[in-house]
Amino acid sequence: MRGSVVKHYICRQHFRHMSGMNQSRDYRLKLIALVLMLIAITTWSYWPTGKDLLIAWQTDDDYSAGQLVPLVVVFLLWRERKAIGECTLAPCWWGGIAILVLAEIARTYGLLSIRSSPERYSLVLSIAGLVLMVAGWQVFRRVLWILLFLFLMVPLPTIVHNLISGPLQRIATTGSVFFLEAFGVRVGQEGNVVMLNGDMPIAVAEACSGLRMLMAFIIVAAFIAYMVKRPRWQKAVLLASSIPVAVVCNMIRIFATAMLMLYVSVETAQKFFHDFAGFVMMPVAVLLLFGEIWLMDRVVVPDSGPRQGPASAQAKPSMRAKMTSSRT
Repeated sequence: MRGSVVKHYICRQHFRHMSGMNQSRDYRLKLIALVLMLIAITTWSYWPTGKDLLIAWQTDDDYSAGQLVPLVVVFLLWRERKAIGECTLAPCWWGGIAILVLAEIARTYGLLSIRSSPERYSLVLSIAGLVLMVAGWQVFRRVLWILLFLFLMVPLPTIVHNLISGPLQRIATTGSVFFLEAFGVRVGQEGNVVMLNGDMPIAVAEACSGLRMLMAFIIVAAFIAYMVKRPRWQKAVLLASSIPVAVVCNMIRIFATAMLMLYVSVETAQKFFHDFAGFVMMPVAVLLLFGEIWLMDRVVVPDSGPRQGPASAQAKPSMRAKMTSSRT
């Protein structure tokens, strides 16, 4: 009788275990089906916006580096795959729906005002909302910085572009004049035109403002800041420093072009400026960023001194007792 009861209990527990496994398997299948359905709906809904982004990357040199952002995001997700796999899936419907509503508001505003930037930003917000809605807060917090990195693929709004491009153009012109004067070149400045020896003009056009270099350097600096193991304030300094690094590199590019025009030929200078200089400046900027990391390691001294815990506090009286006993 007792053996039959034990056998019945074991069978009952096994049935519960198998039913629990079946329920979890069904839940995973339903979740996968939901994710695939949401991906299909989002892809269909934002297909025109994606095509518009692709055209902007291919036609606007200032934002051509944006097409690298999705590839970098895929790499970062693959790198964090183990940490993401350890997170608990707990869908947060209300939080995800709230972000999706915000994305649709931005998208509607872009459609009504005939502006492409709100629609492009709404794509990133929709991706963030879907992640929160399906995976939950734990996964969302884990991939938050990767989701924020997606905003770098969107070209700046026209208003912001115009506000940045003009000052960058003037700074590039003035900086290149400073470098040329430092090397003894007789140079003058008339607006955004640099006059070499009084008869050889170099026009620093809007395309030479360095905005393309600036956007590319910000993307590279954000990637390096995410990859290196440093305190958050050092990562923030590294990301912020990409702006002056890009400005200085653009000044050096214009300076080198002017020197080639003076001492080699105009054709060589134009070929250097358009074809070779961009490839050279990127490694220079990366070296400057890693040099900045090296400098922060040398300047910032970590607090590695021994901390006085309870054990050390108890050890001091005993040492004093030994000293007094040895004196007596």
